[in-house]
Amino acid sequence: MEQERCYQLDPQTIRRTSDGVQAKAAAEGLSLDEWIQKLAQPEPTVERPLQTAADIILASMREVPPEMMATMPTDGASQHDHYIYGWPKREV
Repeated sequence: MEQERCYQLDPQTIRRTSDGVQAKAAAEGLSLDEWIQKLAQPEPTVERPLQTAADIILASMREVPPEMMATMPTDGASQHDHYIYGWPKREV
């Protein structure tokens, strides 16, 4: 026969959790019931075009200042073990 699990919560823990949830609702100017209803609603989806990983990386790299790009290694792909793990550079 399977034994039923029973968890007992300390009344102080319940009170702190309740106070924290009520504070979150109040911070948004909502009653606790309104806040719970808001949480139950699905968030609207934002239609965004799909991006490849390369597109995301290129977009981020455009924000790097040219003077920082000038200090980047030019052999990063062929010597990635050196730059990632600190291994000695290989002869290419």
